[in-house]
Amino acid sequence: MRAPWLAFLLALAVAGSACRGVTKPDYEYEEELYLNLDGSATLYVNASVPALVALRGADLNLDPRSRFDRNRVRAMFAGPNVEVSTPTTSRRDGRRFVHVRVDAERLADLQKLAPFAWSSYTLARRGEVMEFRQVVGAAAGRAVGDVGWTGKEIVGFRMHLPSRIPYHNSKETVQRGNILEWEQPLTVRLAGTPLAIEAHMETESILSRTLLLFGSTIVAAAVAFAVVVWWIARKGRSSEMAESRP
Repeated sequence: MRAPWLAFLLALAVAGSACRGVTKPDYEYEEELYLNLDGSATLYVNASVPALVALRGADLNLDPRSRFDRNRVRAMFAGPNVEVSTPTTSRRDGRRFVHVRVDAERLADLQKLAPFAWSSYTLARRGEVMEFRQVVGAAAGRAVGDVGWTGKEIVGFRMHLPSRIPYHNSKETVQRGNILEWEQPLTVRLAGTPLAIEAHMETESILSRTLLLFGSTIVAAAVAFAVVVWWIARKGRSSEMAESRP
């Protein structure tokens, strides 16, 4: 009886580990960055209103029952050379959460926006890799009173990278889809403890490499097919010539 139970528990552990690459923790504040090799990026912010106020100094109503002002939230993230999607909301643990997408032509454009000014970004080529660095500095530190925080809330910074990752300083392994995570307890982030993020990427994207491999496979298959057709045709001609001899 013990062996089946051990196998069952092992299967659960493996499944839980695999699911981590698909699901993610319920962050109180999250920045999810999709980075391209040319320096353009898409950054999603998923955060509770109290976290936006406390961490980024947002001027928003903390009452979850109040009317949600999309224009105000959109204006927070607006700036030159960026495109802001229409903010959406959800509720969790009695708090309103805001979800915003920001598309930027360059990382430097993100750093000029007030919500992301606590970070410095660099992306530079070093030999055969592109090195990305981000340092998240001090928070706004605005008091929000009792909003239902228990002290267990987590702040997350996630990255989706376009190519193979030879090095990173995350405590977690690379997850499915080239995803990296860095986390801090909300209390630590409120205290302004710096968070250093670093990841190195190969200069050729996974998509480009896949397309090249796919194209090479097609070409190789076409060449092999042509060789087979030529060999069959040649063998047929040889047989006809042999039969026509007296």
